[in-house]
Amino acid sequence: MSTAISTLGGVGLFLLGMTVMTEGLKTLAGSALRAVLGKAASTPLLGSFWGAIVTLLVQSSSATTMTTIGLVSAGLLTFQQGLSLVFGANIGTTGTGWLVALIGVRVSLTAAALPMIFVGALTKLLGRGRISGVGAALAGFGLVLFGLTTLQQGMGGLAERLHPADLPAVLASPGVSWWSGLLGVLALVVIGLVMTALMQSSTAAIAVTLSGYFAGAIGLDQACALIIGQNIGTATSSALAAIGASATAKRLAIAYVLFKLIAALIALLTFPVVTPLLLRASSTIDGVTLLAGYHTAFNVLGVAVLLPLINPFTRLVERILPERGSALTRCLDPSALQTPIVAVEAVRRTIARVLVTVCGSVEARLTGRAGPIRLGKDTVSVQEAADAVRQAQIFLSDVAGPPDTDDNQRRLTSTLHALDHASRLTDLANGGSNFGSVAGGPEDIRAGELCAEVMRSAAAIARGVAAPPGVDGSPRFAPGDAMAGPRANPPDEAIAELERCTAQLGEMLRTHRSATLGAVANGTLTADSALLRVEAVRTLEALSQHAWRSAIHLVGRG
Repeated sequence: MSTAISTLGGVGLFLLGMTVMTEGLKTLAGSALRAVLGKAASTPLLGSFWGAIVTLLVQSSSATTMTTIGLVSAGLLTFQQGLSLVFGANIGTTGTGWLVALIGVRVSLTAAALPMIFVGALTKLLGRGRISGVGAALAGFGLVLFGLTTLQQGMGGLAERLHPADLPAVLASPGVSWWSGLLGVLALVVIGLVMTALMQSSTAAIAVTLSGYFAGAIGLDQACALIIGQNIGTATSSALAAIGASATAKRLAIAYVLFKLIAALIALLTFPVVTPLLLRASSTIDGVTLLAGYHTAFNVLGVAVLLPLINPFTRLVERILPERGSALTRCLDPSALQTPIVAVEAVRRTIARVLVTVCGSVEARLTGRAGPIRLGKDTVSVQEAADAVRQAQIFLSDVAGPPDTDDNQRRLTSTLHALDHASRLTDLANGGSNFGSVAGGPEDIRAGELCAEVMRSAAAIARGVAAPPGVDGSPRFAPGDAMAGPRANPPDEAIAELERCTAQLGEMLRTHRSATLGAVANGTLTADSALLRVEAVRTLEALSQHAWRSAIHLVGRG
């Protein structure tokens, strides 16, 4: 009974310590976690490297994965870039195994752990912000060490009752047939998977395995099979978290599970060759260190196999789970709400898509080529754009707290201005204005041309904001996609054109009204026709004003 209590208590303390330490490290990192991940994935190799480094520093692949989901959902990263970060996170999460191997199973750490817990807890309670984060990280690390010591004691008692011979024999073991050895490996893989699924932490499950091997309760080859299963089992938490989640979260969860299965398949295929080598090496190198290295090695090998194939792998995942929902609001993913600046970026890209849709629709009506506006494979209407604006307003109201810096606060303010003008623009465009009346005279025709030019320039600026990152300035779009038009990046020339056309329209509105109403007195126009023309030009000027203001606020020039 005391053995079971020590083992379970050690696992519990380890899990609690990892949770507290991760939260502290995330607080300490602050917005730097988002900034690093957002800039690190320019290439798949760099993305994997920084995904591993960040995960190693914050001691949580879940933190890296959830931040990545938010960045991909907001449009700050492509799905492919997000995949490279997740691949790297799989390597980074093996670092805790090295902590267990190099420190945790060798000495009793109670004398060092308890003061750490006291100092860390006191700092967390008395400090604020990042100081509190330092305290939580220190207290969590102390709990991890204390949990490992308790687990070590429990495994020492377990070793008196459990011997490697009591567990299934595996491939390459002396006197074991190939078939029974394969069944033994698969049985231990399943046991490892179940351990991780129950603990919801592959790190804790691997700590149990390393402690069990160190205590002599598990053989080296048996521990390898358990580690393979435990590495697969960590995907169960991602799969469960994806139930009912956004399409982006589900896609990354599918990719995560597929990666774990591919890495496990590589490990199983090489098992008959690798385990004899590890057994021979254990005579000169510590076996616990070899197991930690084995865990890291087959994850690195999995990344090395998939990185060159990341394009077809991305297409496979996208085919398994295609995009659903409105093309305008796909960026409004609930996972982005946890980080205010990511949520702001999601709204900015939604506004940009709305501008492309509405400006394209207005321009088409003015130039007499009205037709459906397409974003990707979906046809979108001005009414859908108006609905998207309302959803963006609700989304922004649910953000978890204000931005943490002055620059981010200014960006939020600009986004709100852009959202307000986009709302007014969609209301006007959705009002059923009759643009046919602007073809009555030279000034009316010129007003329509100026408004159409404003719409083109505003749409070009919006495409520059909404364009997927990391695509060398030449994204591939389907024929007829509204996003395939010209993009203003940098937007300076387009902004100058917007200001020029809008100013001309403003001046024209003042002179046009007097001239048109005066034409009624000399019998050139009827009162009804004159008032329709005045209203049409007034509407064109208002559309231009809102498109201009929304576009320049979208790029922070308002």
